Amino acid sequence: MKAFTIDAKPYPYLLPDQAPALVIIDMQRDFVEPGGFGAALGNDVAPLLAIVPAVRRLLETCRRLGLTIIHTREAHRADLADCPPAKRARGGCKLRIGDVGPMGRLLIDGEAGNAIIPELRPLPGEIELAKPGKGAFYATALHELLQARGISHLLFAGVTTEVCVQTSMREANDRGYECLLVEDATESYFPEFKRATLAMLTAQGGIVGWTATSAQVITALEARYE
Repeated sequence: MKAFTIDAKPYPYLLPDQAPALVIIDMQRDFVEPGGFGAALGNDVAPLLAIVPAVRRLLETCRRLGLTIIHTREAHRADLADCPPAKRARGGCKLRIGDVGPMGRLLIDGEAGNAIIPELRPLPGEIELAKPGKGAFYATALHELLQARGISHLLFAGVTTEVCVQTSMREANDRGYECLLVEDATESYFPEFKRATLAMLTAQGGIVGWTATSAQVITALEARYE
């Protein structure tokens, strides 16, 4: 039987019979649009907006091929009971988690700014998870959802590379998933942080996982599952 692989770093990523899931981390207005939490921290959101076309191409391919698609949002309850005071105190900025910004209360579930951006809005049947932490597995049902579907391989996209994406990928690695981060479908407010994260993930023979471009991923997925 022919082995189907993605031409990845540090070596080819083997695609299993059961298709991988696409996990899109936190492509929400609070992080990628002006007026959100990312901007409140003093960041330029333009680099994050720039990856939207690549994420959308990847998403549309996975939809067409029938892959499991998971969207996450970093989101807290309105009463902030799931937001530790130490987390809310971070940043040293005027607006903190739960404060009112131009798109509603920052990082609060149900507020306008907490929604996935329109270009990547989940379709019926896709999984949307509100997560109160940086990692997609913390205080969510993600592991159980993946296990129920027999999924062992995960493709990661989204923001930010060194925080929520990397945390989620490391959590997945600890749970036994084979993980690949799509290089041009992830971004940081700090380019050097993205470069360092990609290097850390693939170091020592892929200690956490693999990386590849969206073109490499799409080509391999189409060859394997179409």
